[in-house]
Parts: sequence; structure tokens; C-alpha cells
Amino acid sequence: MKVVDISILNTNNTAEPIPLCAATDLTAYGYFQRQGVKEMITFFSKTFTKRTQKGQRQSITHESYIVHCYVRSDGLAGAVTTDLEYPSRVAFVLLTQVLDEFTNAHGNSWSNTTAADTYGIDFPPLETYLEKYQDPAAADKVTKIQKDLDDTTQILHKTIDSVLERGVKLDNLVERSNDLSAQSKMFYKQAKKTIAVVSFHKGRGKGIQVDEEEEFENEYECGWFEKQRDRSARLMEG
Repeated sequence: MKVVDISILNTNNTAEPIPLCAATDLTAYGYFQRQGVKEMITFFSKTFTKRTQKGQRQSITHESYIVHCYVRSDGLAGAVTTDLEYPSRVAFVLLTQVLDEFTNAHGNSWSNTTAADTYGIDFPPLETYLEKYQDPAAADKVTKIQKDLDDTTQILHKTIDSVLERGVKLDNLVERSNDLSAQSKMFYKQAKKTIAVVSFHKGRGKGIQVDEEEEFENEYECGWFEKQRDRSARLMEG
């Protein structure tokens, strides 16, 4: 079980969520993959918190990871990226604590931030939370004390397709994103072409009509982070 990233964002009266600060553990990835993975985490944190209503908690599955999002009624939002095994309820206890402590430290000043303030707020406790919550069993004592996330609290579990608006495609969001470098977007396009060809031949061999766009999105969602991580592992072994 692993927590990969904790991000705090401003969604109050802004067209796009503004990342205020983050703590990320990318030790599973090689040096040259880390920037791309970090960009994708930022992209999905913004994409999902934008589509989370105020007061709502939801967990969105992407590849072998889950992005847990919580947007408070005042628009302050948090996103925790974990692996599939990490308990969602512990992730939301973490988010609640982080946002409360952030407010105690910075008051309401975050609500006036703009895109120019992206990752511009210093909040050192975030690194401590990232380390402390790597072991959800150790954090279980906290979850037993925390009462604002009892069994009656609704946590929505969704996929990317169910989060995106009807007619919105993942590749269109990627293309328009300012959070992804040209290199990350190029990887996306190259992967799309490769999987489209494989899907075409797979469909011909079975006499099946293949929706290449849908096939790509499904396979892309199930492999981007893994490909980066596996590539890192091969480089380390070599």
C-alpha cells in the first residue's frame, strides 16, 4: 500500500483548480520518468477536483492507482493519489486532517490565489503526512478517533469515463492541458498510434469491429504509469 501524492488545490471561483502545494513520492520511478509522472499527477488532480462538487468525496480509479478527491464547502480541495490497495476511508481522513491544518496555518488567504500562485504556498507538514500515512495500519489509530467520516459518509467510486462530461475525450483534455509538457503529450500520441494498430490487427483476427479510440483510452488508462515504472526498473537493472 502506498501514497504517491498529496495535493491541496483552490477551486473557489476559478475556472481551473489552482494547485497550492503538494508532496510527492516518486522513488519507484527513474530520474528521467519522474517529471512526466509528476505532470500526469498534477493533470489528474486538477481534472478530478474540477469535477468534484463542493462537500463531495469521490475516488476515481486510473490504471493501478486511485485519486481520492475531497472539495470542502469553501472550495478548498485535496487530492490523494494511492495504489489500489490503500483504504479509501483512511485516504479521506488524511485529506480532512491536511485541509484543516492547512487552514489553521494559512487562514483564508488561499482563496485569493491565481494561476500565477501555482505551487506557491509553503506547507512543510505535507511531507510529514506523506511519510506518516504510508502505512495505513499505523494511521488506523487516527481513523478510530476521527468521527467525521463514519459509516454514513458517502464516498463515490468512479472511473475516468464516469467522471468526464458526456462527449469529453481524455485525449482532448490532454492536448489542451497546460500542465503537460510537449514530451508528455508526444508520448500520449505515440502510444495512441501503437495501440490503434495493435487493436486493428486484433480485431481483424477475430472478426470483431474495434472502436480504436475507445480501445486506446482503455489501454492507456491501464498502462501509462506502469510503463514508466517498468521502464525505470529495467534501467536500474541494467
